[in-house]
Amino acid sequence: MRELTKAEEQVMLILWDMKEALVKEVIEKMDPPKPAYNTVSTVIRVLEGKGFVDHKAIGNTHIYFPVITEEQYKHFAFDKVMNNYFENSYQSLVSFLVKEKNMDMDELDALIQMAEKLKNKKS
Repeated sequence: MRELTKAEEQVMLILWDMKEALVKEVIEKMDPPKPAYNTVSTVIRVLEGKGFVDHKAIGNTHIYFPVITEEQYKHFAFDKVMNNYFENSYQSLVSFLVKEKNMDMDELDALIQMAEKLKNKKS
């Protein structure tokens, strides 16, 4: 799996939400200023080449749908961030969240409780 560009991610978020769509339907869901039809069509074809999207043809019309789930991409993106920025250390990640993103004590307590539950399930 490869990382998505901002334009590709925007299209994928729409396709994940809609399940399937025509190019014009994807454009309708985009915030203004709306890109040109050919621009979105090109992005979708690139996504198809990357294996993220496929289509079914009905006459001259193509209906596009995601092949990669949002969950699969979340795992890929998270693993990349963990590896590249936190050396695969959850302690480094939590430390970053507490220091840089001002995670409050209630959120930290909830995270600790969740970690303890997961630890007990694995035991």
